[in-house]
Amino acid sequence: MADKGDGQVAAQVDRELTSKEAPEVARKRWIGVLARADQDATEELWAALGRTDAYTVIRGPEQGLVMVRGRAGGTGRAFNLGEMTVTRCTVRLAGGAVGHGYVCGRRPEHAERAALIDALMQLEDECQVVDAQIIGPLETVEEKRRASRSCKSAATKVDFFTMVRSE
Repeated sequence: MADKGDGQVAAQVDRELTSKEAPEVARKRWIGVLARADQDATEELWAALGRTDAYTVIRGPEQGLVMVRGRAGGTGRAFNLGEMTVTRCTVRLAGGAVGHGYVCGRRPEHAERAALIDALMQLEDECQVVDAQIIGPLETVEEKRRASRSCKSAATKVDFFTMVRSE
């Protein structure tokens, strides 16, 4: 694993720990991945999985606003940055598992698909397959995007130094 970038190693370790994690931690991870994922990429991976699970929409998809909070420098006092539009959806599989999907923006199909994937991830016999074929590839794309953004911002870094005056 030493050859890969830090982000790729972290993503791989996260995927390996899924079965060992507390259920809340694992679920937080995959819901976050689905929320940040590109809708087209999610749909492509879903189509490749070839699932046609029966489900009922319990709530939504519905759109609303959430308050985004920030911290100066990442450690300062919290402040309200502004509002952001989100779409949420809740579905129930025929077997009874309930899934929730939250995505940025006004994308009802994406929220519904995220909720369906969340419900499948809660099923013990489906979790490994869905994680390997949908969540894992979406995490890899996210890590590559994050690394690219990091490289672009690193290229603009200015190193300031102080010269000592000799007297």
